[in-house]
Amino acid sequence: MKENTKKVEKRNHQKTTPDATKTAINLSSVESFKNLGITEDLLISIAEQGFVEPTEIQTKSIPSVLSGMDLMAKASTGSGKTLAFGSGIIQNSERKKGLQALVLTPTRELAIQAAKALQEFSKHKSLGVSAIYGGVSIRAQIQALRRVEIAIGTPGRLLDHMERGTIQLDNLKTLVLDEADRMLDMGFIDDVQKIIRACPKDRQTLLFSATLSSGVKKLARKYMRDPQEVFAESYVDPTKLEQCYYDVDDRLKFSLLLHLLKNEESELVMVFCNTRRFVDFVSKELNKNGVNATAIHGGFRQAKRTKTMDRFHSQNVQVLVCTDVAARGLDIPMVSHVYNFDIPKESNQYIHRIGRTARAGKEGKVINILGSRDYENFRKVKQESIGDIPRAEVPQFEQIIAQISRGRSQKPRYGGGNRRGPQRGGSQRSGPQRGGSHRRTGSHSHSSKYPRSRSSRRPTHRTSNYSKR
Repeated sequence: MKENTKKVEKRNHQKTTPDATKTAINLSSVESFKNLGITEDLLISIAEQGFVEPTEIQTKSIPSVLSGMDLMAKASTGSGKTLAFGSGIIQNSERKKGLQALVLTPTRELAIQAAKALQEFSKHKSLGVSAIYGGVSIRAQIQALRRVEIAIGTPGRLLDHMERGTIQLDNLKTLVLDEADRMLDMGFIDDVQKIIRACPKDRQTLLFSATLSSGVKKLARKYMRDPQEVFAESYVDPTKLEQCYYDVDDRLKFSLLLHLLKNEESELVMVFCNTRRFVDFVSKELNKNGVNATAIHGGFRQAKRTKTMDRFHSQNVQVLVCTDVAARGLDIPMVSHVYNFDIPKESNQYIHRIGRTARAGKEGKVINILGSRDYENFRKVKQESIGDIPRAEVPQFEQIIAQISRGRSQKPRYGGGNRRGPQRGGSQRSGPQRGGSHRRTGSHSHSSKYPRSRSSRRPTHRTSNYSKR
């Protein structure tokens, strides 16, 4: 989540004391934020970070948030929504009055980054902020929850604390559902509703979502009080976004990806796969063939995920191979290219993926690599995607022999002789997959796997000049 906030290198929980710079900051540069109703403590933080003009979602939502109204906002990652909901939280929270604001997020990474942003924005008010997520020891979180005013967390770990009695919601003033559509997509609807019902009825509820699906609207009708609706345009600039697709044999998808990565001039690159197994396969084979790549998905421990993102941020590695866990909310600047090695089943996921590039006035390129199993998904994507997606001529490239392990059968994939690739659901038979390892031990599993659609007939216009042996 770039969220128009400067990155900060601080702990997930801390309190800061106002210093002499508070009176030295010139607030004339943030007059437009002041006109929205923001008070001096927060204005100083905004000025220190160099922001001058509020984004569209901030302009439309902050006055309603500050007035205490419930709000349902459609806003994409990177649009500045953390400050939009954070303004009300910071101004309405008081020190040493217990937990007064709770922000629900779908992933650990988003919880960490939202916490860092709110720490920076609230530092001149000395509010305590803590990120609450799974994959790490719960003991430090229990201690933090005793003294913070703002908590940002994933549903599973928050339910852990509720069941242990280590989080007190009696004084809660504001509840935020961030990336609400993604939480529903990941199967967290029951957990989210349990948390909502545990909150005081006399509260402000703010819902932010990249899409307002029927499920999101139903949730809003059930738990919000006459919410005001605001909409912000996509943060992706379609005029600066180039999209295309290549149509190749299933066995040659990896070979084409490798060729493009080696020949396209790019900055940071994200390669999306639909399953953890393919993330591991693609990352491993890229490194074997001379491309510096690293992988991230929900199966990694939190420490490894954090280390991976640090390497990518510092540009020590150029290519990040990932599942959709990395498509939402992560602060990943300088991404010039997005590759869809697998086409997502849902068009909304495609929009979230491409939202990592062509942001804030920069140019970006999205390259889709289609095999026979991608046709049905791609048809849905084209119906609802941003901009035109033309077919590109497949270049000459060297075929690379690469195999993906499929458990006991060890059948080859993408260059080893299995023309059709894994059979339906084959890449997901390693056991149930959850929507992040922050799920509660012993609870029912929310599977993040998507059934593969049956292959469609390959277009007759496909070219055949795509490889040399």
